[in-house]
Amino acid sequence: MSETTASESEQVKAKPAAKPKVEKPPAIEELPFDEFINTHYLPALAKAFTKQGITDLTLEFTNSQVHGVWDSGLRQFTVYFSKADINAQKAFSCADAGRSPSTIEPFLIDERKAPLDLLVFGVIQRLTAQKWLSAN
Repeated sequence: MSETTASESEQVKAKPAAKPKVEKPPAIEELPFDEFINTHYLPALAKAFTKQGITDLTLEFTNSQVHGVWDSGLRQFTVYFSKADINAQKAFSCADAGRSPSTIEPFLIDERKAPLDLLVFGVIQRLTAQKWLSAN
């Protein structure tokens, strides 16, 4: 019986080798600002507009602003980032063709963090409220 006990205790002591920790890649929201906007946000916005039936959307990112134009240039919006940080203060405006935005309003101000899905949803929700994407 003592042989069995010794064998069992050796098995308990011999643990499998620990798996090496695999570092997770950073969340896309942790990428550098320009990379996040160009690689993830603009394509996600384009996809969301396509789901709304809009196929002529043009998106541009300059000076910490995302500007979108569609409907043969008749509709436009801008998302303003106060600094190169997706969690910094943001603003939003929209306007019909040939007009300046009538108001620049705070955008997603109640959110401490702004993940990709929320940034896209905020634009779609705001333009739907404007009745530019679908009838309410």
